[in-house]
Amino acid sequence: MHVVATAGHVDHGKSTLVRALTGMEPDRWEEERRRGLTIDLGYAWTTLPSGAEVAFVDVPGHERFLGNMLAGLGPAPVVCFVVAADEGWQAQSGDHRDAVAALGIEHGVVVLTRADRAPGRTGEVLAQVRAELAGTGLRDAPVVTVSALEGTGLAELRAALDEVLTRGPAPDEGRLRLWVDRSFTITGSGTVVTGTLTTGSLRQGDRLHLLGHEGTVPVVVRGMHSRNVPHTALEPYARVALNLRGVSAADVRRGDALVTPGTWPLTGVLDVRRSIGPAFSDTAGHLVVHAGTAAVPARLSPFDDEHARLVLDRPLPLVLGDRLVLRDPGSRAVLGGAQVLDADPPGLGRRGDRARRAARLAGMDVRGDVLVEVSRRGAVRAQHLHRLGLLPDGAAAPPAGVHVLGDWWVHAPALESWTRRLRTAVDELHARDPLAAGLSRGAARDLLGLPDAALVEPVVRGAGLAQDGGHIRSPHHHGGLGAHENAVLELERRLGAEPFRSPEADDLAALRLGARELAAAERTGRLLRLRDGVVLLPTAPALAMRELAGLPQPFTTSQARQALGTTRRVAIPLLEHLDARGWTRRLDAGHRTVVR
Repeated sequence: MHVVATAGHVDHGKSTLVRALTGMEPDRWEEERRRGLTIDLGYAWTTLPSGAEVAFVDVPGHERFLGNMLAGLGPAPVVCFVVAADEGWQAQSGDHRDAVAALGIEHGVVVLTRADRAPGRTGEVLAQVRAELAGTGLRDAPVVTVSALEGTGLAELRAALDEVLTRGPAPDEGRLRLWVDRSFTITGSGTVVTGTLTTGSLRQGDRLHLLGHEGTVPVVVRGMHSRNVPHTALEPYARVALNLRGVSAADVRRGDALVTPGTWPLTGVLDVRRSIGPAFSDTAGHLVVHAGTAAVPARLSPFDDEHARLVLDRPLPLVLGDRLVLRDPGSRAVLGGAQVLDADPPGLGRRGDRARRAARLAGMDVRGDVLVEVSRRGAVRAQHLHRLGLLPDGAAAPPAGVHVLGDWWVHAPALESWTRRLRTAVDELHARDPLAAGLSRGAARDLLGLPDAALVEPVVRGAGLAQDGGHIRSPHHHGGLGAHENAVLELERRLGAEPFRSPEADDLAALRLGARELAAAERTGRLLRLRDGVVLLPTAPALAMRELAGLPQPFTTSQARQALGTTRRVAIPLLEHLDARGWTRRLDAGHRTVVR
């Protein structure tokens, strides 16, 4: 299936031409047929001599319906540009040409209609058309002269369409984005939306997100049609009608978009490059931005003549390279065009930011530069780069200078800065407070401003640091006791003489050993702390087992206390410690046994 949109001045025969090619009436409204004037988008389809199936989107030519025209032309990959031979190039011909240029459409056919009314003017009109289209992608498009009423030239037009469509743009079968151009209700089926499928594929039962005026709404594709034929799967390019579950037709409008969940960004701020029209410095202010089938009010703030920032009234699923048509809200003419350079631009809060941004945008490749984007952010998830249009579908190797840490892409200088700052912070902490266990993981993340806790681990490894119990330390630092060394030595001497006589709180206070000092001594393997403030030597559990193994099994807590020559305050925490290590086993409230 191929999709072709018409373009051209009002009453130049676009709908008549489509009717002659397809045998179908593209004007859907009674008023359109009564007045002979296309007001909204029309649809018809046919099969070309090659067997290729083509659907036409017939757009209105009148200036009052410029928005409708842009909605039909926006998603179309190929255009049939119509100029009446008896009238030649007219005002709306220029608007449609500017729209074609702004949208970057490069494939199409130029049709000189109503040849029967101007048998001697076709050469003159052709020269005029060639001159007007010289600056667009249609400058070398084939030209066919026809008379839809007499049927002359239609065979040549079908052959020209066949040739153009074989050279048309390759369909994008990646992530789905379907701009909605109509929504309505069918009795017994519910909500139906239509659009031109240009990217991604559709399957019956697909779960999608509808992005639009009502926010993000999850929907399910109940069924689908193309050219009034039901399908279970569709690929681009195609005109499609989708029966949706999960949303009412009243909540779907032209300009909404159906997307695969999680694959497209929703952005309300864009940095863009001018493609056609006056310099941005001459067009600052409020505009209407046309993208796909959407028309959204926006504010344009120029950086220079060629680059500007657009702030949209509502966010749209736009990415790098997307084409936009710009229109003055007080005019019925196309003002200009722009191409998206950055759908996730940085904030501009400091003096000189705008000048620096202008310089960066001037050197930016419209195809995108992953290294530049990663370096600007320091670290970014690969999935986000993909959503922004910077990475193709499937796995992609990072450019030189980018490290892959899990699902994060990190700029090499950023990683080097993080590791250097972390080493410095840990070394300073050890020097300032030898008793400290190290820098906590949370403090390290806050210090470095890491976007994800998962990045702490690779940064610690890169810095050559060690981790113990959630704290980060130098591998060469095992803690010191400084001025408290003598107190710990005294405590070790006392416990060496009486291993199960834990010091009382008063004894520890006299030695000036508080919780921090005892924790530091424990980390260095000098002491063992049990619950309820019991402090022993690390050898105490093994010494206790020698005594308990000599008791009749099972033994009571009282028997254990007597064998160890200690108090109940010490015996119970020590026995619980032995239970936890699996050296003893508690049988009931009063008995234990040694595990042999």
